[in-house]
Amino acid sequence: MKFEPLGDSAITVFLGDGISRELSADVQQLADALRSESIAGVIEVVPAYASVAAYYDPLGIGYDELMDSVRALRTRMSRTPASIPSERRIRIPVRYDGEDLTEVADRTGHTRDEVIGLHADREYHVYVVGFVPGFAYLGELDPSLVLPRRSVPRKRVPAGAVAIAEAQTGIYPYSTPGGWHLIGTTIQKMFDPSATEPALLRVGDRVIFEPVG
Repeated sequence: MKFEPLGDSAITVFLGDGISRELSADVQQLADALRSESIAGVIEVVPAYASVAAYYDPLGIGYDELMDSVRALRTRMSRTPASIPSERRIRIPVRYDGEDLTEVADRTGHTRDEVIGLHADREYHVYVVGFVPGFAYLGELDPSLVLPRRSVPRKRVPAGAVAIAEAQTGIYPYSTPGGWHLIGTTIQKMFDPSATEPALLRVGDRVIFEPVG
């Protein structure tokens, strides 16, 4: 476990390197424990691929004090059986009509139907929610569909676009620039600022894409 400051009011706790479901579960456990601990001065806890960021009020707690609190929490966690992070399975309907679908098929050596089947025939894990509010990074994509991001990003990707890039897939929650390959669309709303929990997906969720139409 390593610590690094993130600006002047946040600390990043690194639990490892790389991307894996085991490491993601470890990150999620620490994030959940930090939220449950309700450490005075801590404002927000944000899990990532291999780290957890804790944002705090410097008037309520200092960097060193927070670091000591995280160390103590981690020690207590190691003495008790690890809890399994809660998992939700979310099914998302997808119409595979993306404007890059044919290009993806050509570049990966598949037919369009094969790309659809390979993309839909998986249960994905939510590793991170970021980039824009509600955008979840889902893995892992079938290895034969892995492509680098587009060399020239689009100035506008429509809300609900289902896309792939490198070993991940995701859904644009609203219209925004983007450099991923568009393979489909969904009518599922991914982010609702008026909801109690605005983002549909959270770290640790399992996502299944269901072809429609």
